[in-house]
Amino acid sequence: MIIDLPSTTTSALNKKLVEIREQGGQVALGRVLTLVIVADDDSHLEEAIEAANGASREHPSRVIVVAKGARTAAPRIDGQIRVGGDAGASEVIVLRLYGPLASQGQSAVVPLLLPDAPIVCWWPGAGPKDPDKDPLGELAQRRITDSAAEKNPVKALTTRAKAYTEGDTDLAWTRLTHWRAQLVSALDLPPYEKITGATVTGEADSPSTELLAAWLAEYLKVPVKRVKSSGAAGIISVTLDRKSGPVELHRPDGRVGTLTQPGQPTRRIALQRRSTQDCLIEELRRLDPDEVYEASLHGLAKITSGTNGKTGTPPKADVTSPAAAAAAAAPAPAKDRKTSAS
Repeated sequence: MIIDLPSTTTSALNKKLVEIREQGGQVALGRVLTLVIVADDDSHLEEAIEAANGASREHPSRVIVVAKGARTAAPRIDGQIRVGGDAGASEVIVLRLYGPLASQGQSAVVPLLLPDAPIVCWWPGAGPKDPDKDPLGELAQRRITDSAAEKNPVKALTTRAKAYTEGDTDLAWTRLTHWRAQLVSALDLPPYEKITGATVTGEADSPSTELLAAWLAEYLKVPVKRVKSSGAAGIISVTLDRKSGPVELHRPDGRVGTLTQPGQPTRRIALQRRSTQDCLIEELRRLDPDEVYEASLHGLAKITSGTNGKTGTPPKADVTSPAAAAAAAAPAPAKDRKTSAS
């Protein structure tokens, strides 16, 4: 059910929510958090709401969508309430702010927050350079951005790395969970040898590829080359060099990966690109700082750039740190925590 409330107020929206609950019973009271979605344009709005609705089946929540209308219009709030089949296991409140109110998202959101519930803020499109300093980000314990949705994804990732604050995370990082799990599992098999170097190949503007290379550089303490390719989208392959031969995880089609390593049979692995909904579900399982993501951001400065074989030879890495145990690179466990190429 969708109820439109044009030229409304936050008190009128709260009153309508209570009325819906009393008359129809569509809105349950068991909400574990408030998810604030900040959409500066309509291109990400419906997709983000759909992902939040799907995530709400695991994390029942109140979803507040803040959308900016025309800044030259008269000041007003157009509200919309979605419940029942149009809201998954959540209740969705859409606020479209016009005129001077377009920059007052925090004031509009505060009266609608659930009492004593954690707040998560998500920018599905272009986000702020420093999420913790954003007026809406200041309200949240967890702040989720998506570098892949930016005009310059890699630059946006680097900018946010400099401004990182505990509670920040990025969906470009969440898309790596399966890759990291497969690589760690491969190193659990014999022969148990040190990694001497690594190469990560992927699309030139893929922030997930950058983060994967940075994660390996930070935790393995070896030279890592980040090779840029125009042959496919997202991450294409990872090669870990060892004395007996390389460990290679290759995914040319974005769906199925092939894992090869000395002394082991070649394995085909389901490595489908993750949907925004799946990534959001994972992020909402934890509200504490993600130390592994933070460490990987530090690793961005340790990787070296290269090109694919068609256009040149990657430059030699200049990293002298000793090799560390591969087990240190294991993904952090979950703690009650525009599909993009990764």
